Amino acid sequence: MKLFEEIIDESKNLLPYDGTVNYYGKIISDLEANDYLNKLLKNIAWEKDVAIIFGKRIETKRKVAWYGDKAFEYSYSNNIKIALPWTKELLELKVFIEQKTGEAFNSCLLNLYHNGNEGMAWHSDGEKDLKKNGAIASLSFGAERNFSFKHKVSKERISLKLEHGSLLIMKGSTQSHWLHRLPPTKKIFPPRVNLTFRTIVESDEKN
Repeated sequence: MKLFEEIIDESKNLLPYDGTVNYYGKIISDLEANDYLNKLLKNIAWEKDVAIIFGKRIETKRKVAWYGDKAFEYSYSNNIKIALPWTKELLELKVFIEQKTGEAFNSCLLNLYHNGNEGMAWHSDGEKDLKKNGAIASLSFGAERNFSFKHKVSKERISLKLEHGSLLIMKGSTQSHWLHRLPPTKKIFPPRVNLTFRTIVESDEKN
């Protein structure tokens, strides 16, 4: 099932059940989005992502970066990252997204896909460091790429295209019931930068 609508209704839930996903479409003009893309490619401290799988260290072609209000620890795939201080552009975008959505975020995980061959396998963002059922704001720059959801039980799938300068919000029980992925493709060659604004809950706040 694919979702393409000429008029974007940001209040519409794209999921049929067990979660909430809202697509805002392009919220940043092409001119501004191009400027942000160039600055993010240049100014972000990109590094290859690392995962420890069955005791083996795996490096991805895709690059990542982790920023936040303070030096938050974020662990996934048996790997721990320490957040860097916000850059000027990231802080601008965080404030803009918060004003647009009414949500609050304290961190951002960035992904750099150099071309269409690089993607992300099925997963859910359910790490223990994240606020349970908290909103995750996904802001996309660069190449338009397909993005898919798959229900963990029914296996029903939902797909849409994430545009340059567009915003997607995942919240509620979405991460508990749905997987998502960015499928690779040989048709897309320009780079894509994806910013996922999140809320980290520290151990003293959980108690």
